[in-house]
Amino acid sequence: MTVRLNPDSPFVAAVLDIVDSIPPGQVMTYGDVAAVLGSRAARVVGQTMAQFGADAPWWRVIRAGGHPPIGHESRALVHYRAEQTPLLHGAEPETGYRVDLSRARWLP
Repeated sequence: MTVRLNPDSPFVAAVLDIVDSIPPGQVMTYGDVAAVLGSRAARVVGQTMAQFGADAPWWRVIRAGGHPPIGHESRALVHYRAEQTPLLHGAEPETGYRVDLSRARWLP
């Protein structure tokens, strides 16, 4: 269930501020972003990114297993390569990869 969020809410602004602060080549999980805000609302962070994150470095917010946002694997890979984000590769070069969280995770 997707909830339409208020673009003027303090939560949305805080999520986008945190995402904007993630350095190139590093990432946070949706849960990491929520935790920095004192919340457990990782799904709401995901909804915030889906609804308002187009102008933010959206590829720097990933799923807990190290995978990029669903449906954006190829687009994210271009950014990861440009920023030299540490990756772990699987069988499929464009979609069978994940970010190496042990090396790339960033917490403010």
